[in-house]
Amino acid sequence: MNDQADQQPVRLAPTYRFQWEEAQQAHVLLYPEGMIKLNGPAGEILKHCDGTRTEAQVIETLRQQFPGHDDLDDDVRAFLSEARAKGWVS
Repeated sequence: MNDQADQQPVRLAPTYRFQWEEAQQAHVLLYPEGMIKLNGPAGEILKHCDGTRTEAQVIETLRQQFPGHDDLDDDVRAFLSEARAKGWVS
């Protein structure tokens, strides 16, 4: 568990915009040079990264939304770690 990540709100980087793209039938991240099409789980995670929730709160929200997924914590943490490395969230 990353204590620092659990205490800081998770938000999209200012250069990205998260939205549902009807033509793609998926959530996407838009940025000045293009678009990143997200799979379902990535879209569900980023939907909650609005700067008001910490990583732990995002995980708890998703646990309530998707009960019975025992590996959810590790999957969300791994995705958010990758999203931070790519500069999508801070």
